[in-house]
Amino acid sequence: MTLLDYLDGISYTASISREEMGETAAVSVTNDSRQVREGSIFVCVRGGRFDGHDKAAEALENGAAAVVVERDLGLARQIQVENARAAYALLCKNHFGRPGEKLSLVGITGTSGKTTVAFLVKSILEQAGNRVGLIGTIHNQIGEMEFPAKHTTPDPYQLHAMLDRMREAGCRYVVMEASSHALDQRRLEGCRFAAAVFTNLSQDHLDYHGTMENYFAAKKKLFAMADAAVVNLDDPKGEQLAGELGPGTVTFSLERDDATLTARNISATVKGSSFLMVGERLIQRTKVAMPGRFSVSNAMAAAAACYALGIPPEQIAKGLAACPGVPGRAEVIPAPVDYTIIRDFAHAPEELEQIITTLRPYKGTGRLITLFGCAGDRDRTKRAAMGEIVAKYSDLAVLTSDNPRTEDEGQIIDDTLPGLKRYDTPYEVIPDRYQAIVWALEQARKDDILLLAGKGHEDYQVLREETIFFDEKVLVQQILEEKAKGGK
Repeated sequence: MTLLDYLDGISYTASISREEMGETAAVSVTNDSRQVREGSIFVCVRGGRFDGHDKAAEALENGAAAVVVERDLGLARQIQVENARAAYALLCKNHFGRPGEKLSLVGITGTSGKTTVAFLVKSILEQAGNRVGLIGTIHNQIGEMEFPAKHTTPDPYQLHAMLDRMREAGCRYVVMEASSHALDQRRLEGCRFAAAVFTNLSQDHLDYHGTMENYFAAKKKLFAMADAAVVNLDDPKGEQLAGELGPGTVTFSLERDDATLTARNISATVKGSSFLMVGERLIQRTKVAMPGRFSVSNAMAAAAACYALGIPPEQIAKGLAACPGVPGRAEVIPAPVDYTIIRDFAHAPEELEQIITTLRPYKGTGRLITLFGCAGDRDRTKRAAMGEIVAKYSDLAVLTSDNPRTEDEGQIIDDTLPGLKRYDTPYEVIPDRYQAIVWALEQARKDDILLLAGKGHEDYQVLREETIFFDEKVLVQQILEEKAKGGK
């Protein structure tokens, strides 16, 4: 490829002539100066702690074919663009031969539910006879092959590399979680989505976005990149978004008859939910292997997305029923005990309230014990709210750590305690999460429900600069096994 090939579809000015760019070979693109080699295109991205423009001259000295900049540096082989992040995404797209254009992309955004909706959409599309790729929080997947996921939405180079592999593997669809960070950082620049889904919006990521208005604005960017919009009318911001998008928007609801698709006759147990999916000249009975109204809302989001893609209602129902559940999302941990242990990724106030209020009716004569923590180096303003929700709906609370990262665990706990103390619910503070789980398991008795909230599918914990193994499903089973051996 030449520089001109890489720059296809990008607006720029250059210190190199068009003829010279057409004769200059380029072999790769990177925004990491350490990866520059002969023939690389180095994109100067400005970050919070580092500005790639400071490495532009060095990149040219190390053999870069050109540097992409946002301001004139007076360099011999510079290509100036308005936004380097957007240009980087388009350069990566061109590097891999524009693979997304040969796939039908389905993007899902919102505060909660993205992962579950993505799994459900994948299940529906597969049951309809399609090969489907998945890009998301838990893992990336091509058919049955799984690959680790570092970010909810990958860096553009990794993203288009995966899209290229999915294209080669014969995928027709790719279902992708679109995070607010990725949308704000323009990692998805140049992608066109067959359908985009909005699940909901609640307080999260304000450490990055600053305000809820900025957070919502980032989410909305996905819909300017989509052929079909699918929106939750039960969420206030979803209702606002549907109004802004106007006619043609596919909507779903558990409450409103004016939605394109509405869930009716909802019946739920701790093992799953069933409901009628109702629309114009449409009534379809279906079920999903996840409990609670929020699970029904997620199922409706997936159903509406596939409805927008033209999948018949009976195949939608078949696909929803075929999905066995999602790792770390209201997941029952198998254990030889007379109480129930559930792990869930809930790590924000609204998510915690959803899972706790869903589980509470099923505790019967037992108790609901909630073990939770708040993440470090993240939005501090939601910590007290999380503590209050746990205290309000639980019978026993265990306050511990989540991923403290570089923040002091004691400070995180101090931020959370005021909310926890607003109710008389008994609680225990155990900063070490492993010891907290041991203690909670010792307290649990017949018919209790023990909820481990916050980690969900994660198999690690971030402590200061160290990342340790921490898979709660594995650890719980090991603790109970050791306890059983000690009791013999």
